[in-house]
Amino acid sequence: MAEKFYNTAGRVIVDRLIDVIHENRAYLSEIDGKIGDGDHGINMDKGFQMTKERLEEDMNMSDALKTLGRTLLMEIGGSMGPLYGQYYKAMARASKDAEEIGADTFADMLESAYEAIRALGEAKPGDKTLVDTLAPATSAVRAAVDEGKSLTESLDAMVAAAEAGWKSTEDMVAKIGRASRLGERSRGVVDAGATSCYLMLKSIAETAKELAL
Repeated sequence: MAEKFYNTAGRVIVDRLIDVIHENRAYLSEIDGKIGDGDHGINMDKGFQMTKERLEEDMNMSDALKTLGRTLLMEIGGSMGPLYGQYYKAMARASKDAEEIGADTFADMLESAYEAIRALGEAKPGDKTLVDTLAPATSAVRAAVDEGKSLTESLDAMVAAAEAGWKSTEDMVAKIGRASRLGERSRGVVDAGATSCYLMLKSIAETAKELAL
């Protein structure tokens, strides 16, 4: 039997995301402060804590992701609110009709999320943004699925690609956003958006693997 987890059991994925952002809020704001506004962790944590208050006990994963996306979209300013808001809403839409979440459905969720990000902005790999984490992670999941890999193997491939993409932003020069004004001075620190994206994908993968049957 192919690995899967049930949508009804998946709300814990969002609960863990809320914890991960809260635990890393200071770190995310610290690295953002080196080349940006310094409020990435604070703003993200605000949105995720607001989501915590709006989650209902009987929500499945898709409903919880939809609540998270809507909250980030409506309540958090700057560029990250709309980006991550659409990101999680897209994941929710891609999974809402699925009772079971296997590797293929998960790949669909990631691809939908990536398309939502691409539709909102002009960022591409190499621009020192969250796309540098999300693009390789998404490709890695789909490649693993196409090779017939299990859900766990696909998630492991995603995390490895996401980590490499995230770390690669340290040597990049920012081409989009406030950090782009710094030119060469933006080199030498990882991008805050790429970092939060990696932390969240890693958390999703770890929780999904715990749920997998």
